[in-house]
Amino acid sequence: MRDLMGMMGQIKELQAKMQQLQAELETTEVSGTAGGGVVTVTITAKGEMKKVAVDASLMKPEEKEILEDLIVAAHSDARAKAERLVQEKASALTGGLPLPPGLKLF
Repeated sequence: MRDLMGMMGQIKELQAKMQQLQAELETTEVSGTAGGGVVTVTITAKGEMKKVAVDASLMKPEEKEILEDLIVAAHSDARAKAERLVQEKASALTGGLPLPPGLKLF
């Protein structure tokens, strides 16, 4: 019974830390690039796009489709980085807590 009470305490503590992490992820920004750095997309760790930066050399009407593809690629790069960041932070929080396999906290 003591172990159950201790685990319940750990779960409540984990919930509080997860709420703090969620707030932190809303303000943490990650940038992804494409085309050798000519396109940069900045998103929050929660996936909200904040900024797109495009090198002036791409501002040619005949390269419109390339630019659009690079923006998508840069966003994908930023999203992958954000997902890794979330996993790292979540792993750090739950490191000592025995959670069932496949349990998603986000």
